[in-house]
This record gives sequence, C-alpha cells and structure tokens, in this order.
Amino acid sequence: MSDGTETPVQVMRAAAAAGLDVVALTDHDTLAGWDEAEAEARVLSLGFVPGVEISSRHRGVSVHLLAYWPRADDADLLAMMARTRDARVDRAREIVSRVARDYPITWEAVAAHSESTETVGRPHIADTLVAAGLVSDRDAAFSEILHDGSPYYVPHYAPDVLDVVRTVRAAGGVSAFAHPGADGRGRVVPTSVIESMARVGLVGLEVEHRDHSEGQRERLARIAERLGLVPLGASDYHGAGKRNRLGENLTSPQALAALEAARS
Repeated sequence: MSDGTETPVQVMRAAAAAGLDVVALTDHDTLAGWDEAEAEARVLSLGFVPGVEISSRHRGVSVHLLAYWPRADDADLLAMMARTRDARVDRAREIVSRVARDYPITWEAVAAHSESTETVGRPHIADTLVAAGLVSDRDAAFSEILHDGSPYYVPHYAPDVLDVVRTVRAAGGVSAFAHPGADGRGRVVPTSVIESMARVGLVGLEVEHRDHSEGQRERLARIAERLGLVPLGASDYHGAGKRNRLGENLTSPQALAALEAARS
C-alpha cells in the first residue's frame, strides 16, 4: 500500500510460494494493508506480523524505522505518519517539476502510478520513468536520476528518529532499524545514533540485507551483540519494483521469538 508493485494479498501469496513460514508487511507510513494481508495469510497458513516502515531523520540523515505490532488505533502514531504522507506529496510534486525540465514526465503520470497506494514518493516517479522508457528499472532510476545528490533531489519532513522510537514503544510496538548500513543509498548515521536509539527503546537491528556489504554485516552484528539488540534479516521486497527477492535474507525463529518477547 505504499511503494510496492503488488497488493498485500499478492505479497502474501508470493511469500507462501517462496517457502516462507512467517512474513511481515511493512509499508511506508501506513497500516492500510494489514487487514487484507492478515486474512490472506490465514488462508495460506502463513504466520503474519503486522508492521510499518516509518520515515524518520537524524540531523538530516534519513532513517527507516520498522515497527512491528503497534496498535492500529494509536492516535500519536497515526498522526505522525499522516503528517509524513502529506509532506511526501508536496515533495513528490516538486521533484516531478524539476525532473520534467529534462525528462518528459508529468505529475498526472506519477499520480496514476500511485493511485492505489496510501503513500506517494520517489518510487512512483521511478516507475513513471521506467514506463516512459527513460530508464530500465527502479534501481536505474534512483542511481541515475533520483539519488540524494542529484539536482532533482528535494528533502522532505520526517520526525526525529528518537521521537519515533518512543512513539512506537508507547503504541505497544517493537522497533527495529532497517538497513542501517546501506551506505550505497546515501549517508548513514554513526554508531552513536544506534546507541541513542537503543537507550530509548530500539529492540532490533537489521544485519542481513541486500544493501549491506559483508563488512557492514559483520560490523552490525557486533553492534547488535554489544547493545543487546535482536539481529534481523529482511528481503525488503517491493515486487517488480526492485531486484530484491522474497527470502533472500531471513530472520531466524530465535530472533522472531525475541522480538515477540519484547512486546511485553
């Protein structure tokens, strides 16, 4: 319901076909896909973890915070995500206006690619560029046109990551830091920020991720062990939007049990 190319039902079916036994749905800044995903997971005898990937920042550096099992009716969490979604629309419009100076795309085309989602963002602009034959896929769109250092880049509002960790905790959720070592995407926060996040309630740290080098995985595993964080893995699957494939990085049953234990 954010930047994937499949519906929540299709994601659950793809997860079952990939041989997974438990899967989390973590759309960006929306919980809208939970009900249909959980219903389909039940039909498929697939364990389902309701989650969300919350956009946040620390001193200008983007941080994606995963929240598992937060209360779906928590007013503070919902308000935080709604403000971010609204800011994304304004940002996307400005990016499109800049890109359109050099490439033949329109806001109407981008809106068409995001009409079935709750959150509009750069992935939908990337899809528009792909559909127009201007780039081969989303990854190429980001590496060639939409990366953070491009002349088309526009920053957007996102809450401070420590505030997000606290809000998730207050909403009964369990938080984890998504792809903290993905330095190929842009700047990443230093270890001191992970330490600060742990002090205010961070539970998990993604270690196994496509965008992590072997060196980053080793570094993050050491950080997780030192701080008592649960080491996690994730495919970061977006359907046809990215090369990532379901099950290419996994979370162990022991790590899942530790996350569930942290709910209390």
